[in-house]
Amino acid sequence: MEEDAKKGAAASDDAAALERLGVKQELQRNFSKISMLGLAFAILNSWTALATSLSLALPSGGPSAIIWGLVVAGLCNLCLAASLAEFLSAYPTAGGQYHWVAIISWRRYGPALSFATGWINVAAWVCLTATGSLLGSQLIVSLLALFSGDPNYEAQPWQQFLVYIAYTVAAFLINAFGNRFLALFTKAAFFWSLTGFVVISLTVLACAAPEHRYQSGSFVYGDFINHTGWPDGLAWLLGLLQGAFALTGFDATVHMIEEIPRPQVEGPRIMLMCIGIGVFTGFVFLSCLLFVLKDVDHTIASTAGPLLQILYDATESRAGATCLLIFPLVCMLFTTTSLMTTSSRMSYAFARDRGLPYSRFFATVNKRLEVPLNALIWTAAWVIVFGCVFLGSSSAFNAIVSASVVALGVTYAIPPAINCMRGRRMLPASRPFKLSEPVGWTVNLIGIIWTILTTVLFVFPPEIPTTAMNMNYCIVAFGVILLISVVQWIFDGRKNYTGPKVDIDGLVHANVVAITRAEVIEAEQSEYPASVTGKREESS
Repeated sequence: MEEDAKKGAAASDDAAALERLGVKQELQRNFSKISMLGLAFAILNSWTALATSLSLALPSGGPSAIIWGLVVAGLCNLCLAASLAEFLSAYPTAGGQYHWVAIISWRRYGPALSFATGWINVAAWVCLTATGSLLGSQLIVSLLALFSGDPNYEAQPWQQFLVYIAYTVAAFLINAFGNRFLALFTKAAFFWSLTGFVVISLTVLACAAPEHRYQSGSFVYGDFINHTGWPDGLAWLLGLLQGAFALTGFDATVHMIEEIPRPQVEGPRIMLMCIGIGVFTGFVFLSCLLFVLKDVDHTIASTAGPLLQILYDATESRAGATCLLIFPLVCMLFTTTSLMTTSSRMSYAFARDRGLPYSRFFATVNKRLEVPLNALIWTAAWVIVFGCVFLGSSSAFNAIVSASVVALGVTYAIPPAINCMRGRRMLPASRPFKLSEPVGWTVNLIGIIWTILTTVLFVFPPEIPTTAMNMNYCIVAFGVILLISVVQWIFDGRKNYTGPKVDIDGLVHANVVAITRAEVIEAEQSEYPASVTGKREESS
């Protein structure tokens, strides 16, 4: 009874803290630290994402770009995550980046910057949700190619489309009708992924010995390959995109933060832990795959895809390779489900602040199912639309997927960039997660520079000479996202969107984030948005 009373009091405190941030507690805090870590890691699923995207880096830098590119991407993403963790520990709401931008921006530009950040983040998560279904369908199609025995086998788009729809519908049904069990589902995702990582790594090494000769350490950790036509240095940099893609989406913890107890403390830890685990498992797994790799050119050109081809070469058995592939196949269901969960929460949060068209409709929570069902339908419907785009043009669909990574990276950089421009003085001093000034400046600037670099690299064509078939249309897709946000702002946002309403005085007195009176005055003198300071002025 005493334990239940403590939990009830803690839940009441979390709800009160959320209300002071201008948000009503409507979603249940069903997730534990492990289940939330499972959701975050299911979205990254770094070893699976890295293995299924080997075709990005193998011809563009080879093993050196695959291994050390992951290390570089991991360190830089840790800098971004640490930068956002400071914000999360101060203002733990599902809105995340757009909410923080509204609080720390200049009064004149705050609403517009917040609105643009919100739209980019919503669009990015909807697009990113499609990647889970895409990678899952690609794995199934690779099996068809393996069992066909035809080196020139080419799956029909409708075959992959059906598998894509199956993943999407399954993820929707789990989210809509299994919300009470979602925490157990994501916990299972975490342990399944780690089990798959261990089983596949040990199996390929064991099966490849002693008949199969391992690649040398100099090949695995130092060999350079360039089949792109770009200069060697640029080709290696383009290979960084594999690591960047595999570590994108760590802000899932942010958008699910209203469903975990003690969010100010646990949220930052989970966000950093999922990247650390992702880099470690990815480094070990990629090393194992590269040690048993037989022929680089054959692996790159294989219609079965690099991952399945390596598994088949190591085991020399179609059945064995298929059994191992079951692990990433199921991982992709976990990933798609978690992506859809996070995307729906982000859309729900933005609609709650009147950022979406028909916001009241998308901001409702279904009382019986205890989920933002309309926002969930919004995400699933767009993912299916993107699947229809794939039927018409794989290039256009790939542009949508790439745009999701670019868009998320931009939203990661905006809050710390604004904070740096304002002297890193816009966050409360006593937040639970706080970097020292030298470390904070270093981490913020590295994260911002990394975002600029990857944003530029992601719009490069993967090889030259460039044709209509291999052109990178990511910039077009990202431009469409920006255009939609501008049009929505002109016709709706500038009239109705003021950003989240934060009760600064309430935060002070409740000691949720202990901002001193001097900081409040300084914040107002620095022109906090009217929506942030409004409640304080009224209370005065």
